Amino acid sequence: MADRPNFLWISFEDTTPRFGCYGDPVARTPNVDRLAAEGALFPNAFCTAPVCAPSRSSIITGLYPISAGTMHMRTAHTNNATPELPTPYSAVIPHYAHCFTEYLRAAGYFCTNNHKTDYQFEPPVTAWDDNRPGAHWRDERRPKDQPFFAVFNPTTTHESGQWPEKGGEPTTDPASVTLPPYLPDTLEGRKALARQYDHIASNDELVGKLLAELEEDGYAENTIVFIWSDHGEGLPRAKRWPYDTGIRIPLIVRWPGGLEAGSVEERLVSLVDLPPTMLSLAGVDVPGHMQGVPFLGEGAVERDYVYASRDRYDEAYDMVRAVRSRQFKYIRNFRPELPRLLWIPYRNRHPILEEIWKRYAAGTLEGPQAWFAQTSRPVEELYDIQADPWELENLAGDPDYADTLEEMRWALDEWRSDVGDLGEMDEAEMVRSWYPNGQQPTTAPVVFVPLSAEMHGTETSDGATLTGPALLQLHCATQGASIAWTDQEGEDAHWRLYSGPIRLESGAVTVRARAIRIGYAESEQRTARFTVA
Repeated sequence: MADRPNFLWISFEDTTPRFGCYGDPVARTPNVDRLAAEGALFPNAFCTAPVCAPSRSSIITGLYPISAGTMHMRTAHTNNATPELPTPYSAVIPHYAHCFTEYLRAAGYFCTNNHKTDYQFEPPVTAWDDNRPGAHWRDERRPKDQPFFAVFNPTTTHESGQWPEKGGEPTTDPASVTLPPYLPDTLEGRKALARQYDHIASNDELVGKLLAELEEDGYAENTIVFIWSDHGEGLPRAKRWPYDTGIRIPLIVRWPGGLEAGSVEERLVSLVDLPPTMLSLAGVDVPGHMQGVPFLGEGAVERDYVYASRDRYDEAYDMVRAVRSRQFKYIRNFRPELPRLLWIPYRNRHPILEEIWKRYAAGTLEGPQAWFAQTSRPVEELYDIQADPWELENLAGDPDYADTLEEMRWALDEWRSDVGDLGEMDEAEMVRSWYPNGQQPTTAPVVFVPLSAEMHGTETSDGATLTGPALLQLHCATQGASIAWTDQEGEDAHWRLYSGPIRLESGAVTVRARAIRIGYAESEQRTARFTVA
């Protein structure tokens, strides 16, 4: 493989490893399975939060949600029933942090996203060369020899696809699926899971299409392909909870010449590791602020633990933190007085939740299903995942596991201290610190600084006649802002990431520029016109 590989990401939504290559007999995933046979399967991969937007914020920044302030699910929405929430807002992440794709773009990569973002902040114009439905490595603006990073986000497997009104009658036989023991085993529940298998099969067809296009374009041998899901499956007690069904994800990587075909990599991987891994594989220095670690390439690091969090999801506040080793899971409930079922209207639309509420009202939730009827929680939960994969037997009070409990407590406390847990702060207070007087700050406008025989970088100018050779420096006064610029006209202009002085060619040139700090409103667009003699 060449020194600068291409990258293809295919991200599923709301999916645990219900693939044939993971041993699932119901799955219809021939293309995913083929990719696994040609690459490596990672059975111990996990997300940082069991719901999409906080998880995706860690994937794009390399920061844990609790560190970036992106841990509360749905910051851009308002709700008439809960107007007291400090929404809407766009999270203002630390000034030194950026979308990791900016580092790839600065290194010469053409980066496209098709097209879901859901980062808890408005995606900056500097993050992608193309971010829209239809974005593709085949973009005509990409020179054929420019390495690419292309992301495709099929949304079919989202939780809502399990609802009858969206998923319809499943083609997967409901009798063939197996529900977790903590869910009622009903026909409607089986149909919901059967719909998920249908949607995974649909995504598999897209995987096959994209792999075929790589082959057609001659990129298959020089492209590292990743398949993953933003979090675990959309079933009750999975999505929104840091049990394995909520945070364990499929991860498959095909790296010709770098990973043995058909191999299984047992190491622990977190989705927060994706950004540093990508940069490392691209030969780009990993910024020191990133909290993940590379799991592939020369700088690969073996993890001892992965971590996850749960905070406000939609209308309901909570605070849960979790750490997992290869064998054990430790969960700390910071609000043990809360019931398990908080008011989340969107989640209540799930057909299985409707049945759970009926049984709750009738007092017939028994055995593992009684979890949903708990009106309080243990402060600590400890599970032996290998012996108890459904996490049903809490070992926190068992003296035989006292040493393990202490080890996991320490690991969680160290992590929270290292990354800085903003869950200690009220969300409203956090937002006030970002939005003084309740107003979103605006990024300062770009200023143009010509450098030529006449002008030496000591003054700004929106237009001048210069003697070549000439350069143009762009500057923004907002700390942490990134700058996008173009010398093309029209709304379809290609906006480039500014990473150093622009060389002005002979003749007349018009440069437009705008700046953005993540969480701030974008600056006004400014234009400068120069003539280079």
